[in-house]
Amino acid sequence: MRTPFRLSMLWRCAPAVSLVASLVSTVPAHAQTVAAAPAPAEAAGCPAILQHTFPRLQDEKPQSLCQYSGKVVLVVNTASFCGFTPQYKGLESLDMKYRSRGLVVLGFPSNDFAQESGSNKEIADFCESTFGVKFPMFAKSSVRGTDANPLFKQLAQASGTTPKWNFYKYLIGRDGKVVQAWSSMTAPDENGFVSVIEKQLGPN
Repeated sequence: MRTPFRLSMLWRCAPAVSLVASLVSTVPAHAQTVAAAPAPAEAAGCPAILQHTFPRLQDEKPQSLCQYSGKVVLVVNTASFCGFTPQYKGLESLDMKYRSRGLVVLGFPSNDFAQESGSNKEIADFCESTFGVKFPMFAKSSVRGTDANPLFKQLAQASGTTPKWNFYKYLIGRDGKVVQAWSSMTAPDENGFVSVIEKQLGPN
C-alpha cells in the first residue's frame, strides 16, 4: 500500500535550528543498517569513496556506486515525513538539468530521525508518485553514528560533519574527493549551492 503524503506531519521537521538540535540529541536511530559490499572488479579505476554496493530502493537489487565514477555526485539522506521532504522536487530538477553534464543525485532514505517508517517499496512509490523522483535511490539505512552505512561514514570523515537532520547534502567531485557538505536548510535551487556544483561540472 502506498504511503500517503501527510502534510499534517511536516511540523515535526520545523527548520528552526534550536528545534533540530534538541530533536537530534534525543531521537535514537531506528533505521535498519544496509550492509554495503565492496564494489566488484571495476573498482580498479573507481575512487575509494564509491567502492560500495547498495541495494536499489525499488527492487533491492545490488548496485555498485562505481558506475558513477567520473561523475559529480550529490549524496543526500532523505525522509518522507519531514518539513524538508519537498526538497525532493528540487533535487529531481537539479538531477535532470545537469545530468547531461555529468551530475548524479543519489538518495539514501533513513529513519535515523524517526521520519521514514515505510518499507523500501512504500518509500519508492511515495517518491515517484508525489515528486516524480527518477534519480537513483537506495534501500533505507542508517546515515549517522556507529550504525551508519560505510558511504556515510566516509563522507563524515572526509567532510568533518555528520547529518544533523534529513536532507543533508554532500558533493563528491569527479576525482572522488568530497568537495563540500551542506545542511538541510540549503535548498537545491539556492544560488550558492548550485554555483559550487556548476564549478565542479566544468564548462558547458
